[in-house]
Amino acid sequence: VNDMLLRFGAPGIKYVLELCADRRCHPIAFYCTAGKDRTGVIAALILKLCGVSTEPIVQDYTLSANVYAEMNDHQAMVGALSQRNLDPKTFLGAPAYVMQDTLDALEEEYGSVEAYLEWIGFNKEQQQALRDACMKE
Repeated sequence: VNDMLLRFGAPGIKYVLELCADRRCHPIAFYCTAGKDRTGVIAALILKLCGVSTEPIVQDYTLSANVYAEMNDHQAMVGALSQRNLDPKTFLGAPAYVMQDTLDALEEEYGSVEAYLEWIGFNKEQQQALRDACMKE
């Protein structure tokens, strides 16, 4: 799923990163339905761009597995997924291997996060602006 997201979701990813790079938009929040796939990929891209190693990114991603239970909203999401014949256990899960595989595939396919970002049209200047927006006061 995340491989398809990186390819076909590139325009949306670029747009979110442009907003995140613009300090005038801060504070900023980004999220998706389950808060792990699109959100997780964008968070991982930002964290990798800012120099965070893979292990903490993968660990952070796994925290998403229990988000609906902790929000006491699990039943509503399970019902919505079941109506669409989607397995809630699979859809709401956030196993470590999913993010690990995503980051490994990104490195293998594009060479680096920076190269992927250039591929989607998010150039070096924009990448630096995003780093600055996230890491400087």
